[in-house]
Amino acid sequence: MVRRRFRAWWMARLPRTDTTLLTQRNVYILPTGAGWMLALTLLVLLVASINFQLNLGYLLTFLLAGSAVAGMHVCHATLRGLSLHLKTPTPHFAGDSAALEVQLSSDRRTPRMAIALAVQGSGQWAWTDVPAQGTAVVQVAFAPTRRGLHDVPVLTAETRFPLGTFRVWTVWRPAAQVLVYPAPEPHAPALPAGERVGGDAPSAQMAGSGEFDGVRAYRRGDPQKLVVWKKAAQAMASGSDALVSRDTQQSQRSELWLEPGRTGLTDPEARIARLTAWVLQADRLGLRYGLRLAGTTIAQSSGAAQRLRCLEALALC
Repeated sequence: MVRRRFRAWWMARLPRTDTTLLTQRNVYILPTGAGWMLALTLLVLLVASINFQLNLGYLLTFLLAGSAVAGMHVCHATLRGLSLHLKTPTPHFAGDSAALEVQLSSDRRTPRMAIALAVQGSGQWAWTDVPAQGTAVVQVAFAPTRRGLHDVPVLTAETRFPLGTFRVWTVWRPAAQVLVYPAPEPHAPALPAGERVGGDAPSAQMAGSGEFDGVRAYRRGDPQKLVVWKKAAQAMASGSDALVSRDTQQSQRSELWLEPGRTGLTDPEARIARLTAWVLQADRLGLRYGLRLAGTTIAQSSGAAQRLRCLEALALC
């Protein structure tokens, strides 16, 4: 309980920033398990040298102690002066592992070796070396399980270079947020029927494959997005080279609207998952579609911009 409260107090004191410079004030150092064992070994060796008046024992003790002190200085300097910058996170789907890109920059004339970054407490370290007066990019794994807008988690960077006797680390709270789309329903049913323009009666029923029933023979000059490639593949499998296109005149008389009430589900999150799958399916087929949610209506359109608008609305609803 005390440890958790102290951790929360400490995290609240850390400023949120997407770029941070590591200095003496935000870089910490402690001996590792190997470091404590080395200290115990040096103590035993020193006591033995004193008791038995071993000159070589004194020499070995102070050589090892000097190496440990030099290693401590090198270890701390490996992080001190390093600049960390978080690139803008890209949206992704819930349950999928995303990569947070962190750029490490160094003005030092010598390289910085064996630096690791991870989401604090995850244990999934990404290692890199930063070249002299150069930069390196590290991808840190991040996998939120819930849709919505999330703060980027607290990150930590550490090094134990060169001897592994000391651990030098820093804790960093980025200010950026990452948008997490809902996970689409696997094996979602076909798209719902379109609505007749100017009326509520459904029109242009959807086939079991999720495409409009209204198709016609391919005409020279038809854009590729109108070609029903699934039917073309079936025709080629049967030895025919006939192509068919979607009947745009029929589709213009109907509009495809996606809304929770048409999913046939009662669980709110299941509805969102099915709508997400339908948005991806309609986009894949090149259809015009709109989305109706509580308090939000996205007009009919198609293309990548429409897909992103709908996915963002589903993530934040």
